[in-house]
Amino acid sequence: MSIAENLKTVQAQIHAAAAKAGRAPDSVRLVAVSKTKPAAAVEEAARCRQRLFGENYVQELVAKAGQVTEPVEWHYIGGLQSNKVKQIAGVVTMIHSVDRLSLAQEIDRQWGNLGRSCDILIQVNIACEATKCGTSTVELFALVRQVASLPHVRIQGLMTMPPFFDNPEGARPYFRELKRLAELIAAEHIPNVSMQELSMGMSGDFAVAIEEGATLVRVGSAIFGGRQ
Repeated sequence: MSIAENLKTVQAQIHAAAAKAGRAPDSVRLVAVSKTKPAAAVEEAARCRQRLFGENYVQELVAKAGQVTEPVEWHYIGGLQSNKVKQIAGVVTMIHSVDRLSLAQEIDRQWGNLGRSCDILIQVNIACEATKCGTSTVELFALVRQVASLPHVRIQGLMTMPPFFDNPEGARPYFRELKRLAELIAAEHIPNVSMQELSMGMSGDFAVAIEEGATLVRVGSAIFGGRQ
């Protein structure tokens, strides 16, 4: 299957999942995860009108962004070290993986130097997995309040990565919990905080994530094939 055919299939699955949940198809955006894939693959997907791409590694993102000539939008979705924020400042339009105040402060500083603001999501480690990034559900509310005071950062919602399950239904409680947490935060009406985005769901479970409220689904292998 070509990238074009894969994209068509994934988009059809997104629309079907949205319809099943009684949601508009355009309420879900596809983030094509292009990590480890060449710039040519991004170009091919972009020619099929895919505009939003997600990268996990700073060096790879910066190199690829310099090579891709099609009009695309980059999101950073991987774990991020504060000392690498400067390299992606102004390159990405959203960072999905903010999980600590020090990182948010550095994003604020670097985008402030550009006279711009960065949209971010707070990553929540709902399963408390030691191998994954994310703030705990216990610390989430305090972190949101602290980050909300930064002038060059805009919290747009939450992100999570549930444990891996062979059956996508296994991930449903984690997606449901992220939605619940977002609703609780929204009810606080914290200035400079929106809960309009929920980044959850990947190639194996994005349909379930959409049923539970995902607005951004991060799909890589179903579009580009396995890692090289």
